[in-house]
Amino acid sequence: MTTIAHISDVHLPYHEKITWPQLLNKRITGYLNWKMIRGHAIENTALQALMAHLKTQQYDHLAITGDLINLSLEQEFALGQQWLKSTETPDRAMFIPGNHDIYVPSGKSYMAHYWHEYMQGQRADERYPFPFWRQVDDVALIGCNSAIATPPFFANGTFSRRQERLLEKLLIKTKEMGLFRIVMIHHPPHDDVAQIWRRGLTNRHRFKRVIKKHGADLILHGHLHRSEVKSLPGPDAPIPLIGIASASMGPNAGQPPARYNLYKIEKTNGKFACTLHEYGFKRFGEEIEKRSELVLV
Repeated sequence: MTTIAHISDVHLPYHEKITWPQLLNKRITGYLNWKMIRGHAIENTALQALMAHLKTQQYDHLAITGDLINLSLEQEFALGQQWLKSTETPDRAMFIPGNHDIYVPSGKSYMAHYWHEYMQGQRADERYPFPFWRQVDDVALIGCNSAIATPPFFANGTFSRRQERLLEKLLIKTKEMGLFRIVMIHHPPHDDVAQIWRRGLTNRHRFKRVIKKHGADLILHGHLHRSEVKSLPGPDAPIPLIGIASASMGPNAGQPPARYNLYKIEKTNGKFACTLHEYGFKRFGEEIEKRSELVLV
């Protein structure tokens, strides 16, 4: 059996001084949002408790689907690097970016510098960092990048023709290898997103198209700060599409509290079975418990 752990939208709190020149761009809107809204809901203690509970589990690899930080400040990337290394070694954790990680254009280069060890793997084309994949026993974790720098008040992502073409190659390759294929993407590739024109996945039809043609066994996303189970059409049957709540949302914040998921994957007589185990805070209180169990495949 192979167990994959999944968290998303960590949004590491950053309390050091921020200068006004650093805010003379889109960051000013994110900074005000943090001060007035988000910062009151996200709790470092909740994140620490959730990760400590996750550490008690026996998992083989950790999948992180973006938004490790908030404003794409270089200091935040350094903080994120420290957190990643304190959480898991690069060979046991895989990261893909979210919109807050590339909040402004400079975030792309900072991310590559500070977090590159967690974004390493095999690629269909070595000239491009995404998509990439790692093999964990009989599982292929395939990471896509939907994050782009956007104007103020926009949090949408995109999925390019190039990524569609390269993802197609990886899906074909990993299927031929007989692996259980898990695709990771930050923005949800479905239509159930409020104000989808500014918060959803642009060109999601490309993602849906390649999945419908070549299939996958499981798709993981973040971004919405809520846990959800949906599906996308596959070549033979619907493919489970799993979203997850923020890993640092406090239990009394008025939003879905912090969660992590475990996917237990087993191959028997050439066929895979996958069960989702969701853990997290109760809606009220400080206790972390097993919230649900669901057979996906």
